Amino acid sequence: MATFNGVMRSMRSVAVRAHPLVFGVVVFLASESMLFAGLLAAWYDLRGMNAVWPPAGAKIDVVGQSIGTALLGLGSVTMAIAQFAAYRKRRKLARAMLVLTLFCAFGFLYLALTDWADVNFSVSTNAFGTMFFVLTGTHMAHVFAGAILLAALTIFLREPAFVTARQAAVEAIAYYWHFVFVVWLAIWFSVFLLK
Repeated sequence: MATFNGVMRSMRSVAVRAHPLVFGVVVFLASESMLFAGLLAAWYDLRGMNAVWPPAGAKIDVVGQSIGTALLGLGSVTMAIAQFAAYRKRRKLARAMLVLTLFCAFGFLYLALTDWADVNFSVSTNAFGTMFFVLTGTHMAHVFAGAILLAALTIFLREPAFVTARQAAVEAIAYYWHFVFVVWLAIWFSVFLLK
């Protein structure tokens, strides 16, 4: 019986519960995955029904969006460094990395909006135009929301209590930001690279 009680105690010590904020963000990201999966499924369905995709003459900025992809990738790396620094209570490094992540986010948004301004089609031109603006616009909204979260985290990371008592916020925002990057990789490949 003593062995059984010892095993049960060790099993309880192994169980790790996620903070409710982190768990909520993971559930939210699962639902957002469904949103983007549906949008990409619509993209590929329309692509399969059209002999020419994108339509002849459609102009999109592959180079600019590739640079934007690199910026989001760099932002994902700097976010990981910020998270690690926050866990180690190195607030100055964490804040510096968060600011760099914010610059990457705004650089990406600038390039995406520039591409929107330069395309030679609109949301109502054809199915390609509709899906292009819906996919990239939905993603840009997520990047913008992420930038707001990053800015808030940068501001609140000034408080010592934030680092010790609220690690979950850092982790949750990091998950969100990495999700934004991974989703963009799928969109970038589907829209800008796959011909």
